[in-house]
Amino acid sequence: MIKSRLVRCLLCLGLLLAVFGGLVGGGVALATQESSHSSFSLLPNQEFEIDEKLELSSKFPVLSGVSGHSFEFEIELTYIGKKDRTFDLVVDAPPQWKVEITERFGGTENIAALYLKSLATAPTGLKIRFAPTAGYEPEPGEYPLNLTVASQDMEASFELKARVTARYEYAMRTETGRLNTEVKAGEEHHLSIIMINLGSAAIENMTFSSSKPEGWEIAYTPDEIDSLGAGIIQEVGVAITPPDKTIAGDYRITLRSLAEQGLSDTIELRVTVLTSTIWGWVGILIVVVVVAGLAVLFWRLGRR
Repeated sequence: MIKSRLVRCLLCLGLLLAVFGGLVGGGVALATQESSHSSFSLLPNQEFEIDEKLELSSKFPVLSGVSGHSFEFEIELTYIGKKDRTFDLVVDAPPQWKVEITERFGGTENIAALYLKSLATAPTGLKIRFAPTAGYEPEPGEYPLNLTVASQDMEASFELKARVTARYEYAMRTETGRLNTEVKAGEEHHLSIIMINLGSAAIENMTFSSSKPEGWEIAYTPDEIDSLGAGIIQEVGVAITPPDKTIAGDYRITLRSLAEQGLSDTIELRVTVLTSTIWGWVGILIVVVVVAGLAVLFWRLGRR
């Protein structure tokens, strides 16, 4: 009996402890849940904290080209902020260079300011055309361009760079612009050609040669030019001498120049060979003698 009562008492005590434990645990869980909800809830007027950011970037910030060439850069502008803003675009360029800023895709208008919305989903693309002014040939070297984007207390800058290399170019022309001339067989004929450096750097070690009919002689004075500076024009004399017995008619010769930088130019010239004045007088004299002989012959026959 005693053991049976003791077992019943223990069972009742265990049941009471279980019920009490469930009530306490549920209260703790409910309190934890309420605490969790209250810690993540926001007041109606409360805002998220945003780190404002303004960045400029370019995949190719340095471009290279010959003197007189224009350079086109592509810029990406990323803005993350609390409010929409209007940004001024300011460029700092070297003297005698011009800058145009347009939208990267399909833009034609030159942009001076840009309106950007906060929390933009993608960067804004810009195209920057950087070119020397008309008639200006910059010396070889590096020319920096600094772009600044600013709006009130926000500002970002980015440097672009144009690397200019020398441009080698020249032209070979006759002084008169004509591509034909007349010569006499056996006599030396002179004409002038001009060498014009159209590039931005000196052209070195220029030599001359020619293609001509067999037996002809062509000489240049001077026969080579050590250096022809940028923008310089130099005259070269050409002496053409056909052989004595050259038949009258039209002939073609080629005047050719070659420079150290691998440049070359040619002039195709049509040369008309005239008969010598002496042979002309000889021909006239023969005609006169023949006519005179015929006249004498007819006179004698007439007397008979």
